[in-house]
Amino acid sequence: MGSPRKTLRTTAVGAVSATLLAGTALAIAPAAQSATALSAAAGVRFVDIAGDGGTTLKANVVTPTDDDGTRRYPLIVLPTSWGLPQVEYLAQAQKLANSGYVVVSYNVRGFWQSGGHIEVAGPPDIADASKVIDWALANTPADADQVGMAGLSYGAGISLLAAAHDKRVKAVAALSGWADLIDSIYSGRTQHSQAAALLDGAGNITGRQSPELKQIFKDFFASNLAKEPELIAWGKKRSPATYVDRINANGTAVMLANAWGDTVFPPNQYADFYEKLTGPKRLELRPGDHATNEATGLLGLPSDVWTDTARWFDHHLKGANNGIDREQPVRLKSRSTGGYEGYPDWKSVTATRKKIDLAGTTTIRANVNSGADGGIIFLSSILDQVARLPPMASMPLLPRRYAAVWQSEKYKSAQLVRGTTKLHTTVTSTKESGTLVAYLYDVGPLGIGKLVSNAPHTFHGQTPGKPFGVDLELFSTAYDVPAGHRLALVVDTVDPLYIEHNPTGAQLTFSSPAAAPSYVSVPLREQ
Repeated sequence: MGSPRKTLRTTAVGAVSATLLAGTALAIAPAAQSATALSAAAGVRFVDIAGDGGTTLKANVVTPTDDDGTRRYPLIVLPTSWGLPQVEYLAQAQKLANSGYVVVSYNVRGFWQSGGHIEVAGPPDIADASKVIDWALANTPADADQVGMAGLSYGAGISLLAAAHDKRVKAVAALSGWADLIDSIYSGRTQHSQAAALLDGAGNITGRQSPELKQIFKDFFASNLAKEPELIAWGKKRSPATYVDRINANGTAVMLANAWGDTVFPPNQYADFYEKLTGPKRLELRPGDHATNEATGLLGLPSDVWTDTARWFDHHLKGANNGIDREQPVRLKSRSTGGYEGYPDWKSVTATRKKIDLAGTTTIRANVNSGADGGIIFLSSILDQVARLPPMASMPLLPRRYAAVWQSEKYKSAQLVRGTTKLHTTVTSTKESGTLVAYLYDVGPLGIGKLVSNAPHTFHGQTPGKPFGVDLELFSTAYDVPAGHRLALVVDTVDPLYIEHNPTGAQLTFSSPAAAPSYVSVPLREQ
């Protein structure tokens, strides 16, 4: 683990990824500052709020224009995203204030002009959220019985965690966030290196990392297996899924929204969390990558996810009879058609399945990218969102020395993939550790495959030469495979999105024993 080759690759990925995110954050900041000047005459107040331990949190307050000091209004608190300044939400805050809310946005600790260090939604961040609510109730015409929280990305995770720890939070809209931090950036015991590099780079440029966080990133990128239990414990403390029982006990109304191609917080962990919620809840999944569906709303442009956020708060904080409680609570948009579909729950999305047998025995060599991969963080999923062009690979040209390939028959009718594809196979490795990455492709008549989904899996402590079972869930999606096309499963060992753990010279053999046949189970929508 932690070989020079892997370290160099991770460093390069980190540099490129950090540059991409830093450029985005720094480009948004001047535009947001211009919005500050334009909004100054519209009732925006910039204030300092004392957070946990007296840490200064830079914030802004927008109140309804009809406020005459005689009534109270519902309160919405908006923690900022990772690396973005306190003016991030001004456009949406103004809209919410115009419809009768007091809105307080604040820069989370450790970033920009707020004090303290980046704690990654740790206990100080959770305490800060309650301090902001305290301040708003004491210094604005906010109603203590009508408190909501919303946020994008980092703000989404903090909002969910605050709702678990503060009973005053009656409703949450968590947009492009996480429920399980470890399952997001360390799924299948595999480091999502590009995603983590984005967070690390932006944190260094726009904020001040705590000593603990610096050590976490160091151990993460170094593939320090001895530190894995500490990493997992650190992540669980910062995962809303750990506190789902508290959220349920509080009866918080929770709306979750994410993108199918979110390369920072994949949708599986949100869907799993949604199923565990027992209070009022809603799950929305659309094409795109991390925060791309919400970005237009930050600029004041039309956005379905922000419209539904406002409707969610109108119903659960104001009691508006706007029908959102009577709609199907699981709302999906296909990557292929762009149309919305409604389901009563997540289980109904994956109610029908079709198995593809992975027959025979195939051996591949590790340490080489076969040409099948998940693309580039942000860029690939945005291209899929805008032009419906996901990462592609030619099935006939994939080198069988480095990639195992299985294909289905040609389908006579369209196959509407909805939900989570599951892989079961038997692996024999020549080394005790290794990484494999599975890809599901939509293959056209010319053999060109369009990526439907993927996921990594890493193993440690296996006996060389001894077969072992692997069960892997690919990232959830909604994709329509046209009639006349095939589905293909490809497995290789290297992907730029992830850190791989294959020792030099390693080989992986995939087999299908009679007692436990190998297969891929594809979830399909009933037609």
